[in-house]
Amino acid sequence: MGYIASKERYETMKYNRVGNSGLLLPAISLGLWHNFGGVDPFENGRAILHRAFDLGITHFDLANNYGPPPGSAEEMFGRMLKTDFAAYRDEMIISTKAGYHMWDGPYGDWGSKKYLIASLDQSLKRMGLDYVDIFYSHRPDPNTPLEETMGALAQIVKQGKALYVGISSYDAVQTAEAVKILNDLGTPLLIHQPSYSMFNRWIEDGLQNVLAENGVGSIAFCPLEQGLLTNKYISGIPADSRAAKANTFLNRDRVTEQVVSRLRQLNELAVERGQNLAQMALAWVLREGRVTSALIGASKVSQIEENVAALNNLSFSEEELAMIDEILKQ
Repeated sequence: MGYIASKERYETMKYNRVGNSGLLLPAISLGLWHNFGGVDPFENGRAILHRAFDLGITHFDLANNYGPPPGSAEEMFGRMLKTDFAAYRDEMIISTKAGYHMWDGPYGDWGSKKYLIASLDQSLKRMGLDYVDIFYSHRPDPNTPLEETMGALAQIVKQGKALYVGISSYDAVQTAEAVKILNDLGTPLLIHQPSYSMFNRWIEDGLQNVLAENGVGSIAFCPLEQGLLTNKYISGIPADSRAAKANTFLNRDRVTEQVVSRLRQLNELAVERGQNLAQMALAWVLREGRVTSALIGASKVSQIEENVAALNNLSFSEEELAMIDEILKQ
């Protein structure tokens, strides 16, 4: 028998409105940045995707370069759409992006109209889709006029290849300008995808205000700092951890004695709240409703279950928030 989704999948998940739009996103979304590429075990990824959807995660976030090799995460997800999720496509929000290197020559990177439109066409073929729900400019391009990049996004919506558009890693000034351009083109900016965590709070310095003032949603990537904000590192670097491996985004040099001390103190507070460190870190990102969704990754099913359980306690007292700030300053 093929996959049949849980009938209880919508009973406990929390869904938040994206800015001023009509769209709702789950408070926890799943990204396919790691663990879903051609080098990864298909059945493990399949089990993770099944469990995520059964727990009410309806948003699956991809990009053209996710793998490895680049493009293979979209191919894997496309296979899942065909064999397991075909009956549930209209219950899903599927997003992808373009902005990083994908093919040789001058047209396979950054933010030109040529690259963005060609890349999305390739992504749609890999996933077997007629359209994605959200298409992002993955990063700002310093050498392409913002009008061209935003014009490409607007054109993509008008062509019916995406329902909504977003941007990722744009600063406050760039975001405000992007909002204006897209509004003038009749295609409002739906969402911004920035990095954001307890250890990485750059969006609080202006960007969140720009988003709130313009009715734009946000989805935070790396809310657990590539696994750093978990119990895994409170006693140092385990041999099987991401920081112990070469060629990863979490460098072992980041796991200093000072950082480990912070992690231990944060974990003590999390335990007092009835959570583990990862759950408190996700709840903290989602605090006060300023972030629409927290974008997690997973290498096993238990991580999905653990992270979704963060939604059981999203409230913080003023004392708890002050204590977190004090720990982070150390």
